[in-house]
Amino acid sequence: MINKKIGFIGSGNMTYSLVGGLIATGAQGNNIWISDPNTEKMTQMASHYGVNISSSNIELVQSVDIIILAVKPQHLAQVCTEIANQISQSKPLVISIAAGVLSKDIEIWLLPSPSETEQQTDAGIALVRCMPNTPALVQSGATALFANKQVSDEQKTLAESILRAAGLTLWLDNESDMDAVTALSGSGPAYIFLVIDAMEKAGVQLGLDEKTAHLLAIQTAFGAAKMALESNDSPETLRKKVTSPGGTTEKAIGILQEGQLEALFAKALEGAKARSIELAQILGNDSINK
Repeated sequence: MINKKIGFIGSGNMTYSLVGGLIATGAQGNNIWISDPNTEKMTQMASHYGVNISSSNIELVQSVDIIILAVKPQHLAQVCTEIANQISQSKPLVISIAAGVLSKDIEIWLLPSPSETEQQTDAGIALVRCMPNTPALVQSGATALFANKQVSDEQKTLAESILRAAGLTLWLDNESDMDAVTALSGSGPAYIFLVIDAMEKAGVQLGLDEKTAHLLAIQTAFGAAKMALESNDSPETLRKKVTSPGGTTEKAIGILQEGQLEALFAKALEGAKARSIELAQILGNDSINK
């Protein structure tokens, strides 16, 4: 259980998921703050979880030990600039879950004003950047984390504990790997949804009614993922175990391999990674030029 005071700037779905996960693991609602100009979602969470809410980001920063930046990437520069002076004074752990925004840009935006900098002997920001994915909304996410040099071992443990409330977590040694993570797990749920949809439509074409095809496709994907997660065997080994020579599965797999499915996935993820790198550059440059 985390006894630190945690503040979320932004009240979107990921905040809702993390707050729910934290409460479920024993965190106290009165130790959690949420700020957002839109009060509707905050009010719902206050009613459901007993958290504190505020329309002021500055007030939130002054009240907590850990700041979670949960705003849209295009709004992050404005939010960071607004709270920079307070961050430099209280020196909380800062966690960003804004997709695609590089640590170096966040650190620049969190620098205090020149007059404030003169009063500070240590302007370093302890920053953890995270890349969660949408299954975090049902506490089944996969989140990669990267810590800058100012983050202590204790703070890394805190960050991991918070994100673990939404699913699996792992640390990256190099922030550049975050682009590959974005391509694999960040965008990955959409690939799986595409496969499920394709299987469902194929089932209907084979004569099943839509509801039956829908349920069978979803449960099959869930069951296969659960087997892969809990097994010591690789996905390749698991596939071979259920592929009998001369059987129906072998026939289907052969057709998929003839269509270069693996090469197509590799090409798709390369494209997603390249776009992740491009978007990070755009987000940093656009915000700096504003």
